Amino acid sequence: MELIIYQVDAFTDQLFKGNPAAVVPLEEWLPDEQLQAIALENNLSETAFFRPNGRDYDLRWFTPAKEVKLCGHATLATAHILTKHLNQQNSAQLTFQTLSGPLMVRCNKKGWYIMNFPADHIYLTPPPRQIREALDVKPIETYKGREDLLVILANQDAVVALRPDFRRLEELEYRGIIVTAPGKDTDFASRCFYPNYGVNEDPVTGSAHTSLAPYWAGRLGKNELSALQCSPRSGYLRCRVLNERVEISGQAVTYLEGKIHI
Repeated sequence: MELIIYQVDAFTDQLFKGNPAAVVPLEEWLPDEQLQAIALENNLSETAFFRPNGRDYDLRWFTPAKEVKLCGHATLATAHILTKHLNQQNSAQLTFQTLSGPLMVRCNKKGWYIMNFPADHIYLTPPPRQIREALDVKPIETYKGREDLLVILANQDAVVALRPDFRRLEELEYRGIIVTAPGKDTDFASRCFYPNYGVNEDPVTGSAHTSLAPYWAGRLGKNELSALQCSPRSGYLRCRVLNERVEISGQAVTYLEGKIHI
């Protein structure tokens, strides 16, 4: 069997920045074991698989280790491939049916993809002991979200300086650890760690901003926010909080188009 595969750098307009995602169009689902094997072989933080479903698309995401319920950068990458490579230029909005419900994406005239995701609800929680040991910092606050732990630090420099102990982070029963602080040139900055899903540090994490944007909107008293994920690759996002939904916007650039044989 021969499949088309694309690789896209998401949340950036420059190659080798942002977060790389693989995108594989399908007509029908392959067995889950095969989808997982392809994702492991790609060895990127996410591989997206999609298939047509009427006027919509079914969309799934796999890390090298397991399937996830929500992924932002691979959704953006999929919308980019549909728009730029698969003749969906005239579609005002793409709708993806996912494990997190319907996700909508539209592209504006400046080439930004605006994703509409469900907002997370976060709750103040005492910092786990492993957090202080794994990050070697004392958090100002910690919040428990849908799947992740949100860790608040004092400033962007403290976020950039982190050198996590990923083995200690794996002891925590969370999908991932999101560390954030006020930004220097943006409203807020962050880094995201997912060792339990086979991704020690995710370069730019759209789904994390379903937690980050509501937190910072409440703290800063504004619904439109700019964000920097300050991983070594880095990525820039725009967020808009809309009651129970969050718009997360970014750019994308295609790196690779090829074929895989299975």
